[in-house]
Amino acid sequence: MKTLKLIAVCLFTTAYSFASISSSEKEALIAFYNSTNGDQWNASWDLGADVSTWYGVTIENNSIVELNLPFNNLQGELPQEIGTLTNLKKLNLGFNKISGVIPASLSNLKELTSLELFMNALEGNIPSELSELKKLQSLKLYSNKLSGDIPTELMELTNLKELLLGSNFLTGTIPTNINALSKLQKLSLMDNKLEGEIPTEIAQLGNLEELLLSSNNLTGDLPIEIVNLTKLNTVMVSDNNLKQEYISVSGKNPPGIMSINTNATAVLDIEKE
Repeated sequence: MKTLKLIAVCLFTTAYSFASISSSEKEALIAFYNSTNGDQWNASWDLGADVSTWYGVTIENNSIVELNLPFNNLQGELPQEIGTLTNLKKLNLGFNKISGVIPASLSNLKELTSLELFMNALEGNIPSELSELKKLQSLKLYSNKLSGDIPTELMELTNLKELLLGSNFLTGTIPTNINALSKLQKLSLMDNKLEGEIPTEIAQLGNLEELLLSSNNLTGDLPIEIVNLTKLNTVMVSDNNLKQEYISVSGKNPPGIMSINTNATAVLDIEKE
């Protein structure tokens, strides 16, 4: 009798474990697995096993909240089904070989706080639909093959602390409404094909710590107003078409003064309080 009860408990536990994830979320993961050649991953999934055992998948309250698969040899494209994982808070697929475009269905992931797709081979435009991810704090799309303008709609992501879009093929200008990102700490647009002047509105980003704009086609001057950014400790604006030539500086010079570059004729010091 005790043996039968034990078997019944085990069967119930197993059934409950498999039933804890919705079928739509599991189907979305399988579509993702198939679309990115899951059988070739460095750490693959046993599709016959419970989802809770799958590498890089984090489950809370019977929902998938994180998908972390960096350095895992993902190849292929991201499927539209990924937008079904509506409870996802973190998506990290960095350092892989994912190609194709960023699916607009990612806009369905309203709980997402971190979207990391850097160091892949993604192409096409940055979807303006990403502006619907109002809880997003970190957007890392650097080192891909993305093109087109920086969507002005991204400036609606007012919880962003990191906006890293460097090393792509982005064109156009830096949005002047960038000052809406009042919580921004790190801004990297380096190594693109951006034109126009550096907007003075950047000087309104009071929490900014890193400003990386080097290796573009930016013109004009580095706005003197950035002297007001008391938290700024890294500035890279070299290799542009600015009126004055600046070196790139990282760190704080004693006593709390950061020298942003300069030759003998162009010196800009930022005094910190």
